Amino acid sequence: MSAAAASAKVAAGRPLVVSSFQEWRSAARDLLMHEVAPERVTWNEVGTHAADLFSGAPDPAPSADNAPAGLTPLQPALPKRPSIPRALMDMLQSAACCRMPDRWAFLYRVIWRWQHGEHDVQSPADADGARLHAMVKAVRREEHDMHAYIRFRERPLEAGPPQFAAWFEPRHDVLPQVAEHFKDRMGNVTWMIGTPDASVMWDGATLHHTGPLMKSAADLDDAGEALWLTYYRSIFNPARVNAQLMQSHIPSRFWKNLPEGAIVPQMVSNAELGARSTGQAQAVGRKSGATIPIAPADAQPERQQPSKLDECRRCELWQFATQAVGGEGPKKAQIMLVGEQPGDQEDLAGKAFIGPAGQLLDRVFNAAGLERREIYLTNAVKHFKWEPRGKRRLHKTPAQREVEACHYWLDKELAAVKPKVIVALGATALKSVLGSGSAKLGESLGKAIRLGDRWVVTVYHPSYILRVPDEATKQAAFKVMVDGLKLAQSLLNRPPEEPPA
Repeated sequence: MSAAAASAKVAAGRPLVVSSFQEWRSAARDLLMHEVAPERVTWNEVGTHAADLFSGAPDPAPSADNAPAGLTPLQPALPKRPSIPRALMDMLQSAACCRMPDRWAFLYRVIWRWQHGEHDVQSPADADGARLHAMVKAVRREEHDMHAYIRFRERPLEAGPPQFAAWFEPRHDVLPQVAEHFKDRMGNVTWMIGTPDASVMWDGATLHHTGPLMKSAADLDDAGEALWLTYYRSIFNPARVNAQLMQSHIPSRFWKNLPEGAIVPQMVSNAELGARSTGQAQAVGRKSGATIPIAPADAQPERQQPSKLDECRRCELWQFATQAVGGEGPKKAQIMLVGEQPGDQEDLAGKAFIGPAGQLLDRVFNAAGLERREIYLTNAVKHFKWEPRGKRRLHKTPAQREVEACHYWLDKELAAVKPKVIVALGATALKSVLGSGSAKLGESLGKAIRLGDRWVVTVYHPSYILRVPDEATKQAAFKVMVDGLKLAQSLLNRPPEEPPA
């Protein structure tokens, strides 16, 4: 259809009948040049999409003298040609493949709006722009599905070319684009793709587009298809079948044209009826198997433990501490003091009991007549657990799992030092030493508890004295600590079997 003929039809009030995209392009360009609004045009569709958008040699511009009645050009001598950007033309070209009953009218409305300055028509935020993007997406999705789910069957040699043939039922007019894809993929092998509306053939050198040559996939016969179906049945595992997942991976509309689509429903049905639970029972039952004796101790071997305290990752506290703080004192000290955990200053310096609690502990040693250098000092937990308060790091009581994780290191210290008396400073240290949550600090203060061949004495932690505001309470707690250390000294020469005085 010529541009002049299109304008003449519109002027006469007759619908525009287009049989190809090239005709629509030519007619739309002429209508734009003569400022024909979309609502004045009626489009009718015949045939299928072909050619590309605004390409090829331009049609001759109708002169003002030949303009149809009722159409007034913008410039009497030279009508203004439409100017459409490349990106929008690409979208229109793709959207034109989308099978919509009003696609030609819609595409004309889009370029009309663009030509009149409404450039947001290309944006997904615009109503027409959103529809345009949806059409492009639907076409691209159909191209992908056709690439993925088309199945070529080999034809008998005596039948002649093409060597391979396939059937597909696309929802949109994507056959020309898909044919280009397979032309590049299959080289000189001859093939044909049939659809309900059109067919395309490749003779090894040229693509031939024709009308429909097939009616359905039943027109194809592949001698090797039986071998494929046998293989498919052998790899089908009824114990792991998931019909819903299969349908989500391959939409059900494609199954009827896939060779395996004819046998999948029966295999899924058999899986639901019991094959799922007995899928491999016979094959497994035929195997005699072998018994491999495994000693209980070897069944779950002990995980390799860290050899150095700095390498310890038994709990998460190492991530937030400056360093691990081990115990210090004589290698064979008779008295071991076990605190809770290092504080802020201990964490920075890497030494035990050097902060305010350590200074108060020195006063307790003097009052009890002990020398610090004679006592082994350590903590139940070796990393500083803290919480931020402005720019300060304040002590936070370790959790039971953290105390239990760090008990590995306390056991190593007890085995190496072999103290006769352990002085537990506070509740956390007492629970770690005794390995039980049943011991109560208030009930065991100042008392000697027998633990194997050792004595355990419980006193307050020095930080408790630093925290209490009441001076009388401070003095009472200080006295408990002094008396506890004196008791520890008296236990050094007393056998574990003999109860303390």
